[in-house]
Amino acid sequence: GRALYTGCYLRYSTRLFWNLNATTGSRSSRNNDVVWILLGSFLGAFVIVFIIVFLAWKKKIFRSNKRSKPFIDIYGDGVPVRIAQSSLNFKYEELRKATNYFDPANKLGQGSYGAVYKAVLLDGKEVAVKRLFLNTREWVDQFFNEVELISQVRHKNLVKLLGCSVNGPESLLVYEYYFNKSLDLFLFDASLSRNLTWNLRVDIIQGIAEGLSYLHEESETRIIHRDIKASNILLDDKFKPKITDFGLARAFAEDRTHLTTGVAGTLGYMAPEYLAHGHLTEKADVYSYGILVLELVTGQRCSGSIGSHGSHLLLTKVWNHYKNSTVEMIADRSIYEDTIRDEVMHIVQIGLSCTQANAGDRPTMTKEKE
Repeated sequence: GRALYTGCYLRYSTRLFWNLNATTGSRSSRNNDVVWILLGSFLGAFVIVFIIVFLAWKKKIFRSNKRSKPFIDIYGDGVPVRIAQSSLNFKYEELRKATNYFDPANKLGQGSYGAVYKAVLLDGKEVAVKRLFLNTREWVDQFFNEVELISQVRHKNLVKLLGCSVNGPESLLVYEYYFNKSLDLFLFDASLSRNLTWNLRVDIIQGIAEGLSYLHEESETRIIHRDIKASNILLDDKFKPKITDFGLARAFAEDRTHLTTGVAGTLGYMAPEYLAHGHLTEKADVYSYGILVLELVTGQRCSGSIGSHGSHLLLTKVWNHYKNSTVEMIADRSIYEDTIRDEVMHIVQIGLSCTQANAGDRPTMTKEKE
């Protein structure tokens, strides 16, 4: 006997009652079907894996191109010679090793145009290396702009540029290293803000004013920073302020009263006439400085306080308390004492004076540093 298929019926006979060839053919057909199904599944899986790998590769290439391109790809041969052959130029591989190959553990911060890493040079000197994301001619122009402007200036309240790298696969700037990083990391952190005592905050306000006054009126070239904010103020080991990030800075001749330019900067710190019309003067920096002063008094960020119609909620709140002589209500509670109330009133007055809507009513930085 023989069981043909599973089921409830069984036939038994001494004679052959099934077609042997038909059964064998059916089984062979089923086996072929299984083979084709397995082969199709394998090919389908292979195609899917290939597509995933290809897309991942394309994404990696896109990110690499987006992040940085060598200068030669954008400018062509020989264009950055004036920097490449100067004493400012560092070897790319030297800086890469100094950052331990851009180890995330050495990352100090992240900006709009690149990340900053702590580096230790061969002679043991600690520096800060800014790794720039350059993928357009405009961004490369900003690189040259920062190198050329900041290499000309020397002031105790401006970060010192030590050099750059332009011959490697990406562009790097080398600055002095400051132990305490940037002002925003202290000011807006509940556990660290106490380290910024009132006296330190007043010194920081004074130092920033002196640095801006130098840029506006004392350096060989008139320079407008255009992006004064807490994250662009570095602090040394004694909490002395250093203005950094000159990528958006603009220089203009003595006989020019203003520049009309595309708007760039950080919302909340930008002066109304500049934000609305691109009308740029030193008073745009004065406005940004005033906002920063109010942040130092209150311990509150301005960047998250822009109303639906562009009104500045932090500015409005401070003005209302100043008008009602209740500045103690908006002063940073972590450092406020009744003994400093008059000083707080005076500093708030400076901040409000610098943030007046009419640019002509704002003081100069030279006046504010006095």
